[in-house]
Amino acid sequence: MAIKKWYRSRSDRWLGGVCGGLGEYLSVDANLIRLLWLLLCFGGGAGVVLYVVAWLILPEAPRSKR
Repeated sequence: MAIKKWYRSRSDRWLGGVCGGLGEYLSVDANLIRLLWLLLCFGGGAGVVLYVVAWLILPEAPRSKR
């Protein structure tokens, strides 16, 4: 069984690729993740802090070898 890793997306990104990467990791639409992130931002501001922390900590997805 392969271990699944969470990366920032290279292809599905608006800012840093955090929501796109989480969508790929959870196999859900990244727009749903973005909507939840917006709710966290407007519901107390925690979304902004969490996004910046994830942006700094998560590595960018490796480039695909062709």
